Amino acid sequence: MLQIITDSVAAWIIPSFIFVILVYAMLKRVDVFDAFVEGAEEGFSTSVKLIPFLVAMLVAIGLLRSSGALDLFIGLLTPFLVSFNIPDEVVPLAIMRPLSGSGALAITTEILTNSGPDSFVGRVASTMQGSTDTTLFILTLYFGSVGIRRTRHVLPVGLLADLVGFVAAITVCRIVFG
Repeated sequence: MLQIITDSVAAWIIPSFIFVILVYAMLKRVDVFDAFVEGAEEGFSTSVKLIPFLVAMLVAIGLLRSSGALDLFIGLLTPFLVSFNIPDEVVPLAIMRPLSGSGALAITTEILTNSGPDSFVGRVASTMQGSTDTTLFILTLYFGSVGIRRTRHVLPVGLLADLVGFVAAITVCRIVFG
């Protein structure tokens, strides 16, 4: 019974939300189509401004991976992290996640394929994927697109938040999945 209710709510939540917005806009006498077109136009111009920052970030990540610098860094960190009982399979994910969402997703997919989604390593990787963000990507792309130049504490705080997310993912998985 609970499953039926959950499935029904999941199926109708987004259409209901859209309907409520349209009814509210109609009551406020907002021309929804014109507002939508205006928003789409702003979104397009924003995405065009983002392209140089996106290309720069993707080139930098490609250089790190192709040069072997990322593999070297992972190799240096692995013995240290393994001494803290952190599975060595998730070390590349911990390094890649702040850099690239698609790169991290590829590593997570590889972990899930090799270890299985219900393995401890698979659960840690999935939890890490959901509890951290692409910090460097966000800083480069979004801050660059709006012209923020002085970020001062943003990078250290963002990377610290990622570190806390990694540690929390491992800790929670150890507690919940043993």
